[in-house]
Amino acid sequence: MNGAASAARSKRKDPPHPVDGRHPKHHRPNGDLSEEGTPHEEYESSAASGYDDYDELRLPSAAAIIPPTTATTDSAEWQATIQNVVKSVVSIRFCQTCSFDTDPGLCSEATGFVVDAERGYILTNRHVVGAGPFWGFCIFDNHEEVDAYPVYRDPVHDFGILKFDPKAIKYMPVRALPLRPDLAKVGVEIRVVGNDAGEKLSILSGVISRLDRNAPEYGEGYSDFNTCYYQASAAASGGSSGSPVVNIDGYAVALQAGGRADGAATDYFLPLDRPLRALKCLQEGKPITRGDIQCQFLLKPFDECRRLGLTPEWEARVRKAFPKETNMLVAEIILPEGPSHGKIEEGDVLIKVNDELLTQFIRLDDILDSNVGKPVKLLLLRGGKEVEVEIEVGDLHKITPDRFVSVAGGSFHTLSYQQARLYGVACKGVYVCEAGGSWRFDSAENGWLIQSVDHKKTPDLETFIEVMKNIPDKSRVVVTYKHLRDLHTLNTTIIYVDRHWSRKMKLAVRNDETGLWDFTNLADPLPPVPPVPRKASFIQLDNTIHPAVADLVRSFVHVSCTMPVKLDGFPKNRKWGMGLVVDAEKGLVIISRAIVPYDLCDISITIADSIVVEGKVVFLHPLQNYAIIQYDPKLVDAPVLSARLSTEEITQGQPTYFIGYNRIGRIVHAATTVTETFAVTIPANSGAPRYRAVNIDAITVDTSLSGQCGSGVLVAQDGTVQALWLTYLGERNPSTHRDEEYHLGFATPSIIPVVRQIQQGVVPKLRMLSVELRAIQMSQARLMGVSEEWIHEVSLANTSHHQLFMVAKRTFERDTEHIPPDEQLLEGDVLLTLNGKIVTRISDLDVMYSHEYLDAVIVRDCQERRLRLRTVSADDVETTHAVSFCGAILHRPHHAVRQQISKLFSEVYVSARTRGSPAYQYGLAPTNFITHVNGRPTPDLKSFLREVVKIPDNTYFRLRAMTFDSVPWVVTMKKCEHYFPTMELIKDPSEPCGWRRVTYESGKVYQGEGPDGVVQPAGESTDMDVDMGVCDI
Repeated sequence: MNGAASAARSKRKDPPHPVDGRHPKHHRPNGDLSEEGTPHEEYESSAASGYDDYDELRLPSAAAIIPPTTATTDSAEWQATIQNVVKSVVSIRFCQTCSFDTDPGLCSEATGFVVDAERGYILTNRHVVGAGPFWGFCIFDNHEEVDAYPVYRDPVHDFGILKFDPKAIKYMPVRALPLRPDLAKVGVEIRVVGNDAGEKLSILSGVISRLDRNAPEYGEGYSDFNTCYYQASAAASGGSSGSPVVNIDGYAVALQAGGRADGAATDYFLPLDRPLRALKCLQEGKPITRGDIQCQFLLKPFDECRRLGLTPEWEARVRKAFPKETNMLVAEIILPEGPSHGKIEEGDVLIKVNDELLTQFIRLDDILDSNVGKPVKLLLLRGGKEVEVEIEVGDLHKITPDRFVSVAGGSFHTLSYQQARLYGVACKGVYVCEAGGSWRFDSAENGWLIQSVDHKKTPDLETFIEVMKNIPDKSRVVVTYKHLRDLHTLNTTIIYVDRHWSRKMKLAVRNDETGLWDFTNLADPLPPVPPVPRKASFIQLDNTIHPAVADLVRSFVHVSCTMPVKLDGFPKNRKWGMGLVVDAEKGLVIISRAIVPYDLCDISITIADSIVVEGKVVFLHPLQNYAIIQYDPKLVDAPVLSARLSTEEITQGQPTYFIGYNRIGRIVHAATTVTETFAVTIPANSGAPRYRAVNIDAITVDTSLSGQCGSGVLVAQDGTVQALWLTYLGERNPSTHRDEEYHLGFATPSIIPVVRQIQQGVVPKLRMLSVELRAIQMSQARLMGVSEEWIHEVSLANTSHHQLFMVAKRTFERDTEHIPPDEQLLEGDVLLTLNGKIVTRISDLDVMYSHEYLDAVIVRDCQERRLRLRTVSADDVETTHAVSFCGAILHRPHHAVRQQISKLFSEVYVSARTRGSPAYQYGLAPTNFITHVNGRPTPDLKSFLREVVKIPDNTYFRLRAMTFDSVPWVVTMKKCEHYFPTMELIKDPSEPCGWRRVTYESGKVYQGEGPDGVVQPAGESTDMDVDMGVCDI
């Protein structure tokens, strides 16, 4: 229920971006006002309606709210009541900092009300409080703010209690609302006073129409059960969760909880009997005992009970004892292996408990809560026959998890009663509450139960922990798992255990005294097992005419890349594709940059579908969409073949042979023809700039296989590779919210100089022109001022494409303000020659990579000019330093940002943020530039880090920021080091991973991870781009 859709159904506002009416401050693409950096895809996909009986529950929309009846239209008596009530009502703004049980990490807002002004207790919903601690605060009616934390959440019923310091409220008297569950009657006029649809205060009117409704079901996630709900017409919406339902005398008679989704103005309220009992226990310092027999009952009317076996004699006795009742309790779900298993059956009608005639949930709760650990006697009617059973009452708190363990990027706890009841399974097993890092299975959905790890059974959390302690870092182990929806199917996968990016195995235990997760390090990682050489052979390609083409199978390797932290706007955290071996002796492999976008990653290379070795990034081309990675050839005893790269350009109409790997990694091949070679323009992603290829010639071929394959080659008859077939990452589709990918060929002659340098042990030092060029035809060139003589020269130089290139966009370069215009290209310039050679193909630009200056002839403003152009070094294009602060990932503006912007406001750029973090709650969005911290300039990461480390924990600070589209704004945020410590990632070749981590926490500096902090699965939970896929070609 704490997810986006669930929160909506339960009317908790999600997320609270427009704080105090301010809209999110970040760059937005045209026409889609829902984007944040890039769209919230998980919100789209998870908005499935939940149902209860035959009623559809509300998915609220502010536009669909019925105009509320406010105090201005009420009687004087109601006005006086509401004036008193609003002093007790608070707006709750909070973050669930990590996934736990049914709750994902998120930021939201809701309502609560003071029920004990002296001790500082606030009553709200359990789906607001969540299963674990949250980080948040309350705002009173006079806009005073105070920190609050949960001290109790009911394991089943939809209520929880927060605690705050009443002394912190200085400018108004804190008043408590009395709880009077006895005053809830049919026909009573009520008001729902709360934070409706994100408004600070909204007062909605209604009349209680029903007291015997079953608890609403909200689909997957948290749902209340084994209680009745009240029904009224109030039409409350997002953010109203936890609002008091008051009568005209100012008493709270119920707690706002849920509503319908079909437009009907119907709301559901939780009775206050159990919240009142819990409050009294807290006030008296007594434990809040909760008993359960792991059986869900439903209220069913007498006519249905008759069909289930209710005899006339018992019906008469019940009706006489409870003349106003029309329902009885009927067993609906009995959990396997629970106390009721084998004793109660579905459809049994409950008659008596401990010899007491009973028809109401409230009385049943009383008996069970008072008999924890003791037996109770139940009299049931089963098909008209009386059945008496004795069942021992279990402790509900013991089957409700209060801890989780994080290891290798995932989080795990014992399966909760909530989840077990939802799927009707036994309340046991190791549940994956955060399937991140090494634990990303073949589906992005939640609900997995781990069955075994490394061929060892893991029936419970304790066994799972011991198994994981003994698995070395970088191991590849077999994991079996099941889904709660399909326990018949045992899934098997192999995971790569990451204990180097996520070194610690942390146990988090809920502390209801402090309202925090208490973290403990259970085990440091075991060192990796040294790899040993392995032997393998390749498959043979059948039915190929040319043996040299068939041999090329030995040049392909499978490359898997996992990114533990999102950098450079890249939308995924895991990618795979096929790489081409260009030097088997040195282990050099070429792969698309859509697969390996940057070098803060883990690379696994599989050779001959048999040998798995580690890879490392050797070279990343800044413009041409390829990376060169390397493995240790000493570990590979297999006939790997170095691909021969062609030095001649492939041309339109030329026959070739296509070898590719389709979306499931199968090799396909076909003889084909080159249909076109052209200067391609990959669309930029306006929401979150990320790497894209520019200034390249692309190749298309006449086979349908080309669209199915993201990796491959074009091969000549003699086995020479004429072109790579690569995946190019494009823009995010505004309608489907998915990332577009283009599959195109790239000719090999441009690659050869770089490969040769690397083979010689030289790190390529490329230079480039900081412009993006667009092909123009002669008709356009003539209008731009190109002379007839030059047009004739073009027709002679390139008979297949009569084209020139115009500067479409300049890339912003640092420290270039002093360069005069006659040493640089400007937008609109038409490029004629470089170093004396006419430029009619993109490959003619390759000369720039090896020259500091270029002699150019251009046409600018219809005038021919000769320029001496200065190229820029590509050495500092890649990200080498990043900072994680308050859940935001910050680094220097990467190349894609500079390609799309005309001015850098700061060297501190927000690349991503984590859901449930302060950055998310306060609206610090991707594509923002941070220019000041507490009024002090922060032009770079070093100065930014110096300022933020000074800020005390749990205190507010000011950030001055600039949006991508040049709008300045100021955001106030509160620091939260316990969950989101400040962390530096610094590229360091001396480190085994190539990067070094430094953590700043509680005034101390730690080399590596600090003692606290939640697992931040950067691929799954960041707001920059929601990762809906796992393996993408």
